[in-house]
Formats: sequence, C-alpha cells, structure tokens
Amino acid sequence: MPADSSLRFRAASERPGGSAWAMLLALTGGFALSQAYRTVAAIMAPQLQAEFDLDPQALGVFAGTFHLAFGALQLLMGIGIDLYGVRRTVLVAFPLTIAGSALSAYTDRFGVLLVGQALIGIGCAPAFLVCTVFIARRFPVTRYASVSGLVLGLGGMGMLATGTPLAWLIEAGSWRAGFVALGMLSVLAWLAIARFVRERETPRADPSANGGPGSPRAERESLGQALRGFASLFAVPHTWGILALATVSYAAFVSLRGLWLGPLLVDRYGFSLVASGNVAIAVSVASMIGPPLFGRLDPGRATRRRWLLVGTLVCAAMFALLAPGFDAAFDVTVSIVFSLVSGYGVLQYADVRDAYPASMTGRALSLFTMALFLGVALMQWLTGAAASAAVAIGWPPFAAAFGTIAAMLAIGALLFARLPQPR
Repeated sequence: MPADSSLRFRAASERPGGSAWAMLLALTGGFALSQAYRTVAAIMAPQLQAEFDLDPQALGVFAGTFHLAFGALQLLMGIGIDLYGVRRTVLVAFPLTIAGSALSAYTDRFGVLLVGQALIGIGCAPAFLVCTVFIARRFPVTRYASVSGLVLGLGGMGMLATGTPLAWLIEAGSWRAGFVALGMLSVLAWLAIARFVRERETPRADPSANGGPGSPRAERESLGQALRGFASLFAVPHTWGILALATVSYAAFVSLRGLWLGPLLVDRYGFSLVASGNVAIAVSVASMIGPPLFGRLDPGRATRRRWLLVGTLVCAAMFALLAPGFDAAFDVTVSIVFSLVSGYGVLQYADVRDAYPASMTGRALSLFTMALFLGVALMQWLTGAAASAAVAIGWPPFAAAFGTIAAMLAIGALLFARLPQPR
C-alpha cells in the first residue's frame, strides 16, 4: 500500500462515524440478549426446582450449561470472525439461540432443557466477541477501554429484562413464557444485525493488521494456521496469570446475579419472586454503571494491574460478608455495591490488549473471552456442588456457595500477582 493510502486508512479508522455507532448498537443488542439468557436462572430457579425436582447442584448444572457452551465455542467463533467477518459469523450462529429458546420453552424433560441451554450458549457465543472485534477495528486504541465499557454497560440492559419484568411474566404465567419472550426478542436482534451491520473493505496490505480476529488481515489464513496461532498464546508466560484472573472475575458476578440472587432472597429471606426481581433490577443497574465508570478511570498500563488485583480482593471480601447472612438489607446492599465494583473487570480487556504484540491481540481477546465464560460454568457447577454438600450435612447452602466464590477470587488474585507479568 502507498504511504499516503495507509495514512488515510489510519485516519479514517480513528474517526468512527454515525454508521459505525449504529452498527455497534445493533451488535450490542445481540450482546444484551446474551446477558439476559445468562441470568435467567436467578429468576426461574424456584419454578424450575419445583417442576423438575432439582437440587442446588442440578440447578448449577442448568445455569452452567449455557456458559460451558458459550465459552467452549469462543475459539471457533474467533476463527470464524477472522475468516468470514463479524456479520456472517453472528448471523449464522444466532439462530441457534432462537431454536434453543423454543426447545427450552416447550420441553417437559430436564435433559432436553439442558440441550436447549447448550444451543442458546452456542448461538450467543459470538455476541460479545463481535463487539470487541468491531471496537478494535473501528475505534482508536485510546478509546478501546471507554467504548468497551460503554458496550458492557448497554449490554447490561439485558439483565434488566431478567429482573422485575421476567419475574412478573413468570409469576403471571410460567418460566416457559420467559423463554418465549426472549426468543421473540432474539428474532428482532437478528433482524437488526442483518439490516444494519456491514463489513468494511480493508486494504490488503495494511500494516496495522493484527493477524487475528481483532483486526483486518492481509490474506485469509487457513483453519490450521488459525489454530496454531491460538496455541502459540500458551507459550507466552504471562498468558497464565491473565487466564487465572479471567476464570474467576466475571464468573463471580454472573454466579451471584445469574444463579444465586433469586434463591438467596426467596429461600433465605422469604422475598416474593417480584420483590427479588426488583432487587435484581437494582443489581443490574449497578453493574451497568460500573464498566463505563472504570473504563473512563482506566489508570493506564503502569498501574492498571494493581487496580485489577485490588478490585478482585475487594470482591472476594464482599462474598465473605455475604456468606453468614446477617440480614436482608445488608445482603442486598452488599450485592448492589459488589455489582458496581465488579465493573473494574473492563480493565482486563485493556490489559489483554497491552499484554501482547499486535499480531496476537485478536487471538488473545478470543482466548480471554473463552476463559471468562468457561470460568462461569466452572464456578456455577462448583458452587452448586458446594451448596448440595452443605445441605447434606446440615450446613447453610448459601454460606457454602458464597464461601466458594470468595476462595476462588482470592486464588485467582494470588495467581495473577505471582505468575509472570507482561514486560
């Protein structure tokens, strides 16, 4: 590419226009639906437990199946974005979400319900990854943390739907009505992406190409080359500390908001389903404020890792406070404050971007996103198992679940601090 063409390309990429924002908003709609699906268990839990006779461990399996499928497909979705682009990848995958919603709504067998959750997880797998890739391609590096934080905040609107509105719908009908409503919204989100999102033609030899799904490539690589590129990340020493923190940080928030919040309020304190939905709304709003706030407060490379370490330890302490069950007002307050503070996790995206050379950034973001959601599946399964074991020996189940989350956060923080650091 001639030098003047490269300069024009770079200048254009640093001035995202209205069309870029419209496309990002359409993609964020799909991400918001994925946020709704991953948090339905907290409101559906009482009816699901009654209808399918589920113990806490089975409930954890239900909630974790979405995240297991979602996380396991991140690598392939990253390759799909790299090879076929943002638009085609999400348009091909997202119909599985609609199919999974329909299957979940009309089954009377728990095993089939899990299959529906897996389909939803696969369909939603590219939902946030396409947003991060789009931001990396269309916005300047200096705005990456702030725009990512904004998308995380807007995506939190999906969690608002699974608060009071979903609680009211379930109380008036059943948990099946919730899946029907989310399936219909998923159809609208797919149509919006099909209508507004377009791929941008990029110069074949642009020197800014990252060589991964985070940026355009000069030439399309093979599947084998893409897989080898992902595997090369594990040879980088500081990858392991990043993955250790990623596995527990977001998982702690989703395990509270997406699984344990409803049962905590209904079983421990006798809240109605709608009252617990009201608390879920407050928690969701706090979680929407946190990422944009911390994105704007990003201290930069020099001290960002210290913020991540402190933020994780503070969150671990809050789960330790939730474990005993002092009273309803205390637990609700701690849950809301935790949801606000958990917004510090947006700094992890900037940390990942700064930790790797340009040729590895896209793959690193895909691997990081995979760790986030596989971590959710792991934490939800472990907390469910811990709660079931506690019930079997007569201990409080929520103390076991929240104590497990606090311990996992502390271990993740320790590994993040002690394992090799990026230069």
